[in-house]
Amino acid sequence: MGFSPCEPFSLAVERLLISVTNMSAFPRAAFRARYNTYSMPRVYLDNNATTPVLPEIFEAMRPYFSERFGNASSIHHQGQDTRAAVERARESVAKLLNCKPPEIVFTSGGTEADNLAITGMAAEGDHIITSSIEHHAVLYTCKHLEERGCEVTYLPVDGRGLVDPDDLKRAIRPNTKLISVMMANNETGVIQPVEEIGKVAAEADVYFHTDAVQAAGKVTIDVNPIGCDLLSISGHKFHAPQGVGALYVKKGTRLQPLFYGGRHERSRRAGTENVPGIAALGAAAELALSAFERGEDKNMAAMRDRLQAGILAQVEDAAVNGGDAPRVPNTTNLYFDHIEGESMVIALDLKGLAVSTGAACSSGAIEPSHVLTAMGLRADRARASIRFSLGKQTTAEDVDFALALVPETVARLRELSPSTGSPIHRKIHA
Repeated sequence: MGFSPCEPFSLAVERLLISVTNMSAFPRAAFRARYNTYSMPRVYLDNNATTPVLPEIFEAMRPYFSERFGNASSIHHQGQDTRAAVERARESVAKLLNCKPPEIVFTSGGTEADNLAITGMAAEGDHIITSSIEHHAVLYTCKHLEERGCEVTYLPVDGRGLVDPDDLKRAIRPNTKLISVMMANNETGVIQPVEEIGKVAAEADVYFHTDAVQAAGKVTIDVNPIGCDLLSISGHKFHAPQGVGALYVKKGTRLQPLFYGGRHERSRRAGTENVPGIAALGAAAELALSAFERGEDKNMAAMRDRLQAGILAQVEDAAVNGGDAPRVPNTTNLYFDHIEGESMVIALDLKGLAVSTGAACSSGAIEPSHVLTAMGLRADRARASIRFSLGKQTTAEDVDFALALVPETVARLRELSPSTGSPIHRKIHA
């Protein structure tokens, strides 16, 4: 009895837990009453997946849903009012990246920005260099381009999750057109040596794109010392809504558009602008800059470190993935031997704590994280890894809540599953 890929997650969890807790004789109504997740405090530590829209950001976007509704391409008052809002947001995002406003292209998010950067630069016969730990928005785009006649080299990483710039140098060929290496990893938070990579790219006269989706709003970004030609960000990773992002395109970089229509975004991205989302992205950029000035990134790193140290002090056979490398301040990824990570995510969620695992589910089969296995983790340890990611709304009390729940949950799961013979493991893999 395995999970059906079409079954709602909540029902799959219900069915699984009924079976492993000998509750099969209980009516489902009684089960739901016993595990009512809406009557308990809830703490959200999965901010690398998405973040809540903060009140001040929502207020910045709210008027553009109703009274200030114009199309930003129109020449009348309503259109010019929204055009001004789009350009103000462009200036704010440009300040976040320390570039010029015309170099910002608004998109629907990080996936579109990555696709536009890569497919907009590479053509049949070109060689692309990327890393083995990229987000799938980059990896699958590269796989697609391989099918269309491009050559792609996937660089390895070391045990810390870092690309070696010397490996990059050795991979460059006469037909290398683009290097695409992420700035910060979405699972581990590890920050790549993007300035060194940028220097290698510049020396070889090769375009350089970096996916900064998990870095924007968390660490300061300056495209000039990085030396990149293209850089992707996504609003919902730093408290703007889902559905808006941006691509930095260095002046002089010729980019083939993904799709065609109007001459929006200087003919680089056709389609009527998402004015509420763009206004929110600008507000999120301004909020991030002011937070850096107040040192909030350092405060968040201290809170993350307290969470990490507190868990490791109470749980044996656990450690940090990528802990010896530079990381964004909000993220830690820990493995807990002798458990299944997805079982822990479910167990913590039932107690009010939202975290995530690096494992991905494809067609009902659970595979270990490609990021963690590329770092050299065994498959069972990769499956036993959990990501904790904080946001601006995270409080010290939230960390205390997690510190109270995680050790006891690990202990309970290990009692149920002292290796791979657990009932939960058998049910998931049946």
